[in-house]
Amino acid sequence: MVRFFLWFLVLQAALFGLELTPWAQQWFVVPWTNTLAAISAGIVQLFDAHVVAHGKVLQSASNGFAVSIEAGCNGIEATIVLVAAILAFPASWKRKLAGLGIGIVAVQGLNIVRVISLFYLGQWNFSVFEWAHLYVWQALIMLDVLVVWLLWVRTLPQPNADLPAVVA
Repeated sequence: MVRFFLWFLVLQAALFGLELTPWAQQWFVVPWTNTLAAISAGIVQLFDAHVVAHGKVLQSASNGFAVSIEAGCNGIEATIVLVAAILAFPASWKRKLAGLGIGIVAVQGLNIVRVISLFYLGQWNFSVFEWAHLYVWQALIMLDVLVVWLLWVRTLPQPNADLPAVVA
């Protein structure tokens, strides 16, 4: 368990450090964030044709309200925590890759729900928007990371599960 925890911390430090580099910002973070806004706008447009995305901004063309998806709200940090936890845990690479694929989709899927809900909350009541943004969704996204990781861990074979039990 100590080995897992140390690797988890090292991987997080490395991934968070990498995320902050100008190269990662230009080639990964900004495109990721812009894509998140575009996907969110595409989903909302199914119900409201007056919503557009401009880069990282999701905006209502009918009333002008907009949300800008900033660092910490694009799901990258939550994904880094999940990636570090899965990579640090002892499992086969096949299982790690499957966990990463499913886990990243789960975290980012919930993050899209987060962005869309905040977009509508902001138009309805800005005080509720701020509370949901700063407290509710921050906790829910990290809880999602924890639940996804725990579910992934439960799918792993138990150590020595294939060995017959020895009765003394």
